[in-house]
Amino acid sequence: MRGLEGKVAFVTGAGRGIGRAIALRLAEEGASVAVADLDDATARSTAAEIGARAIALRVDVTDSASVRAAVAEAEQRLGPIDILVNNAGWDKAEPFVQSTEATWDKVLAINLRGPIACTRAVLDGMIARGRGKIVSISSDAGRVGSSGEAVYSGAKAGIIGFSKTLARELARYHINVNVVCPGPTNTPLFQEVAGGNTKLADALKRAIPFGRLGEPEDLAAAVAFLASEDADFITGQTLSVSGGLTMA
Repeated sequence: MRGLEGKVAFVTGAGRGIGRAIALRLAEEGASVAVADLDDATARSTAAEIGARAIALRVDVTDSASVRAAVAEAEQRLGPIDILVNNAGWDKAEPFVQSTEATWDKVLAINLRGPIACTRAVLDGMIARGRGKIVSISSDAGRVGSSGEAVYSGAKAGIIGFSKTLARELARYHINVNVVCPGPTNTPLFQEVAGGNTKLADALKRAIPFGRLGEPEDLAAAVAFLASEDADFITGQTLSVSGGLTMA
């Protein structure tokens, strides 16, 4: 156990994929978890799997009012939020010159403005209490770029810059801010973006030194570490979980 007993975590996009694995892992480590997702059915499913220490919340991370309401409800029902995991994300793979402004707006709203809104919603309480852990899920696309994901890569790079600046501003309040960057990971979103292209998955497996795609549980383990007391002296860092596909 990583000392998360008595802690309260708020995890966005926790209905499926990486977010679901993070919610389950944090609960396994002892935390109570607010399972937040736009799809309330999947949020309820994840919360039910955890049990009594979890609640399901429908939240639209692109809507600041929705975010504030969900954070308030989580704190009313579970207690002050100690851990925020900004995981909710969305992508549409296509060449940049074929993309539309509507797609740009959606990608930026979910992947960049969403984490900014969620972070702002929990910060007053964390600052007042003098503690907190914020872990945002970026992507290796934000570190090294990714063909067909120009705006997504830009949004994910934005998370890294935003988090590094917050880490500097919030250290005086003992709030840790870190980023986890998945490489290619076997999630429903990956399957949607790949569009059933098995050749893409096979090519990625050949490129990854460990010879496989990441699994959601690989990311959940990294988040659990950064959310724990073991990472109390770690802030402003970007951790790639990619099986060696990218190396700092």
